[in-house]
Amino acid sequence: MPPQHEKKPDYKLIIILLSGAFVSFLSNTFLNVALPSIKDEFDVSTATVQWVTTAYMLVSGVVIPTTAFLMQKFSARKLFLTALGLFLTGTIIAGFSPTFSVLIAGRMTQAAGSAILMPLLMNVMITSFPPEKRGTAMGVFSLVMFFAPAIGPTLSGIVVQTLSWHWLFYMMIPVLLIVLAVGYFQLPEVGNKYKAKIDIPSVILSTIGFGGILYGFSSAGNSGWMSLDVMLSLLIGIIAVYFYVMKQVKMEAPMLDFKVYTYPMYRLSAIIIGVNNMALFSGMILMPIFLQEIQGVSPVETGLLLLPGALIMGFLSPLSGKLFDMFGPRVLAFTGLALAASTTFFFSQLEVTTGFGFLLTIYAIRAFGMTLVMTPVMTNGMNDLPPALTPHGSSLNSMLQQVSGAVGTALLISIMQSFSNYRMAGFTNPTPDQVNQAMLDGINLSFLIASILLLISMILSLFLKRVDARATYEEGAARGRMVDQDELPGEK
Repeated sequence: MPPQHEKKPDYKLIIILLSGAFVSFLSNTFLNVALPSIKDEFDVSTATVQWVTTAYMLVSGVVIPTTAFLMQKFSARKLFLTALGLFLTGTIIAGFSPTFSVLIAGRMTQAAGSAILMPLLMNVMITSFPPEKRGTAMGVFSLVMFFAPAIGPTLSGIVVQTLSWHWLFYMMIPVLLIVLAVGYFQLPEVGNKYKAKIDIPSVILSTIGFGGILYGFSSAGNSGWMSLDVMLSLLIGIIAVYFYVMKQVKMEAPMLDFKVYTYPMYRLSAIIIGVNNMALFSGMILMPIFLQEIQGVSPVETGLLLLPGALIMGFLSPLSGKLFDMFGPRVLAFTGLALAASTTFFFSQLEVTTGFGFLLTIYAIRAFGMTLVMTPVMTNGMNDLPPALTPHGSSLNSMLQQVSGAVGTALLISIMQSFSNYRMAGFTNPTPDQVNQAMLDGINLSFLIASILLLISMILSLFLKRVDARATYEEGAARGRMVDQDELPGEK
């Protein structure tokens, strides 16, 4: 059935949500360049300081499973104000933190707010535009989701070198206050037609499950993979997630509906996005470590090296959405993953003397490849879902990105640390050059594993098929999965 009347998207809502989400997404990688400075100030190990990033992702992975329920229970206005309020509180705590543990507490509070914003924004973008324009809309979403984290290292490099890492948080406070005030006075209060109920056992199981898995992966760098706490955390986490999923499948109104994975293109997109994200976030952390710890490059120079890649991801994300509307996902995803896999392999051949220009060029090409993957694959997967499952698909996508980012970062950092320690064991009295070479060998091995993961994802992209989003909505209506016909974007 062709669209008869286009609904006008609520651009005021979208712009305010984009502004708040941009600041929160920025914090995902804002501290990557500052990690060496934080490590020195608080006198902690490399594996410990990564908790600044990992704890953020861990809390996101715990909170996100509840966001589908929250989006059905509360209005976008209430969720946005609550989420941004939490994020502002965490920013203040982290900015004025006198100890490492207080910094972690601030980051975890930030994450609780950010975890709500990401699926909320995705859901609003999906439901505000008709299916035939969804690729372009998701391209704008991807601009915020990937450009903000990508530009973070560049901005933070300048701030860390000229001021201190504390200013990374101080700078966000006035911006967040302005966005919060604008949202309070400008966002409309729209009623919600869903009658969702929270299930406490599900919340407990998801917290134990996802928290245990992420804690296990994150602790492996310090404790070792065969240590009791790591193995016990992973075992408890996997068991809890199993029972959580089984409970959701049996519930009449699940908090997170895993039936989305019965849709083949959504399932395939989730696998590709998860693998791609592991490689993406690990590169954002491994490269600053290589530049600053081994080559002695300043934070500003580190940020400048990452800047072209960030600009590419920012400006080309909307374009990749338009290209998806024109050509579909397969060609774009395969091309992008081929570029990402090959350039990541080049990073597995790093030497202490590797030139700045070479690194900048390869990193920029890698960013271009990543840009061609995420928006088309994610949009095609969401197009496979009927409207009633869209909030659940948005939440699971957001959870997947946080969990895969945390697992990928923890896994590859721990591999780097373990292999570096193995190489160091061969030296009786290691010289500074031998210490650097041992760390470099660990970084190279981590990049090699990341390139293998991307190669697997590239092969999977050959099985992508373009989804007719309009037909999906009509089929959902026929099967009674929509609350009413007004939920069909582009029709009234």
